[in-house]
Amino acid sequence: MSQVKEPAATGGCQCGKVRYALYVPPENCHVCHCRMCQRATGGLFAALAGAPKSEFAWTQGEPAFFESSNLAKRAYCRDCGTPLSFSYNQPEARFYVTIGSLDDPEVAPIVRQYGVESRISWVKFCEDAPAEKTGEDPKAAAFFAAMQSKQA
Repeated sequence: MSQVKEPAATGGCQCGKVRYALYVPPENCHVCHCRMCQRATGGLFAALAGAPKSEFAWTQGEPAFFESSNLAKRAYCRDCGTPLSFSYNQPEARFYVTIGSLDDPEVAPIVRQYGVESRISWVKFCEDAPAEKTGEDPKAAAFFAAMQSKQA
């Protein structure tokens, strides 16, 4: 007898054509202030909530993808343009959805800030969340050293 997974969180785009499910509660909910995330979302930062790739599924429709670098790709709805996800091209990496696309964003409180070297000076929120510059961690620095941006 096969067991049906019950979603812990669901979400989708503005027009409703693309939907997804996380089968674990959102993990490592964070904002990223880096320039790539700013440009990818058209906002001041990207707000993202993660899950292991095995605990994520597109449940309706198919998003379009943009490889923003040689290390990662981002999904969006090709019809309404909603930014939906971010994921590194590593099998063990988490899959991240945009917190604003969750049906209930309250389930994804911010616990960390990344890319703070590019934080806009007047953006003030989540001041108690730990902050990290891109590549500040030695392991991350080695990973990001190989990055080649595909953004204009």
